[in-house]
Amino acid sequence: MSKNLSPRSRQLLNALIICGSALLCILLSPARLPGMELLGIGPNWLLIWVIVWSLKRKALKAMLGGLVLGLIQDGMTSSHPSHVLIYVFIGWLTSQLYQHRYIKEDPITVVLIVFFLVLLGDLPIAAQYFFSGMSSLETLSQNYQKIALSSAVLSSLWAPVLYYPLSRWWEKMD
Repeated sequence: MSKNLSPRSRQLLNALIICGSALLCILLSPARLPGMELLGIGPNWLLIWVIVWSLKRKALKAMLGGLVLGLIQDGMTSSHPSHVLIYVFIGWLTSQLYQHRYIKEDPITVVLIVFFLVLLGDLPIAAQYFFSGMSSLETLSQNYQKIALSSAVLSSLWAPVLYYPLSRWWEKMD
């Protein structure tokens, strides 16, 4: 289908798919549908999108995707703790891991990457709560375990739902 389109139409369609998938993740973030919640925690859809986006991208594009979705996440929740630098770092790290061939792009690897990077991404959030005095170390430790593990498990289980169609689309676009 995309081979019959002009280059300009292909670019526009690709931009619509990118923006549409990000918008879908934004809309799914506050939703708590059956199977999308564990201990009151849902998947981190925006971080999943950043990871999927960053897999075959250069570091600058990956970081830009993390910046945009981090700003959106901060706009949807609160700017403290901030998600911007974390999402930029996760985008950069994913891009570097893929470019240096430490990881391959297949569904199982994506599930594992999402699991570990969501855990990694939740750590600076917890640190921001601690250093701002909003939470004690004991409370933070208990909440971090519950929130981070629940989010990592759900995000990794739902990651293929976003990864597979987008990766197939981007393969066709190439």
